[in-house]
Amino acid sequence: MERQIYHGDLNPSDAAQALLAEFNRGNLRAQILGQADHLAVQIGTRPGAASGGQTALTVSIQKVADGIMIQLGQQEWMGTATSLGWTVMAALQNPFSLIGRLDDLAQDVENLQLHEHVWNIIAQAVQAAGASHQLSERLNRVACEYCGTANPVGEGACIACGAPLGKSQPSTCSNCGFVVQPGEMTCPNCGSLLNKT
Repeated sequence: MERQIYHGDLNPSDAAQALLAEFNRGNLRAQILGQADHLAVQIGTRPGAASGGQTALTVSIQKVADGIMIQLGQQEWMGTATSLGWTVMAALQNPFSLIGRLDDLAQDVENLQLHEHVWNIIAQAVQAAGASHQLSERLNRVACEYCGTANPVGEGACIACGAPLGKSQPSTCSNCGFVVQPGEMTCPNCGSLLNKT
């Protein structure tokens, strides 16, 4: 399962609507399930599709601090592989039969690229909303616990009052390396319990 986090003013519905608009047409259908902060978009081949094999993919979109987390499930591709195999067998027996299966072949190739296509659509939607993988302003700054001044992450002492910033610095999850803030008990990226020393 692939996972990516995008930081910015972005809601799960923004990415979900972009996927619905792109994939709910032609031989594919898409539907959105879930609540406002945790949505799933199911993309699959329409029943009785005119060409190509069957495929399916689920995209989970969840609101996290400062953005959204998107996970792609495993794509079901056995139907597509079977269709491609049938095309190859038919072409070996009679090369002219390939002409009649061009639509199937084109749809199968498109189905095999579904995973990449989903990430491309998400990247376009995220970029249009002004979000990115870059850490949000909140995660790029450390507030001094004495005077409240925002300081760059990694600064040893407060730029305003000179107080040490060691305890205020963010740390990373030992499981996935995601930046976590002091006081967080679980990682917003992978959900692992954070080791507090």
